[in-house]
Amino acid sequence: MRRQVDGTTGADRRWGMRDGLGIAGVILCLVVGTGLILLLTGLWKRFARETLPTLVGLPGGSWGLGAALAVITVLGVTAGLRCTSGVPGGTRLTRGLRSAVTALCCAAAFGPLFYLLAGLRARNCRSTNCAYLPGTGTAFLAYVVTAGLLGWSVHRWTSAREADRLAAEQARVRRLRKRGKGKSRAARM
Repeated sequence: MRRQVDGTTGADRRWGMRDGLGIAGVILCLVVGTGLILLLTGLWKRFARETLPTLVGLPGGSWGLGAALAVITVLGVTAGLRCTSGVPGGTRLTRGLRSAVTALCCAAAFGPLFYLLAGLRARNCRSTNCAYLPGTGTAFLAYVVTAGLLGWSVHRWTSAREADRLAAEQARVRRLRKRGKGKSRAARM
């Protein structure tokens, strides 16, 4: 390789240019990503603040709204856990669909919580845009209580079902061993 006047080779200059462009690209992606996150957060908060007073005014009030959102959260968590514990492997299409369904379930699990949190009073904000929306505190309380009780009961139900399945499997293996069919080939010979 030919040395330049400053003592570097052309390859050293090329790597320096690539590193600089890479760093600039990463910084640009971080700035754009931060802007998108702030934009989506602001749109979500505005959507929640515009629709929450209408939903709180429906029959059932804030208690009904909190309970309905808690049911959506528990169903989203249950479905998300069921989707992620699927059979490993499969085609790319199957894995992609499973990932998409899991993402939708996560949105259903966390969306109602963030929806209710957007209606609560913002900290250190004196603007009318950040004011407390009447009924959202009660809806949040109903959400927490309902989600806790419903989540606990679903957990108990699935745990009992799994224990029954495990007991049935152990009884099946025990019956096979009594007949001599549950032994390994080396033990039978």
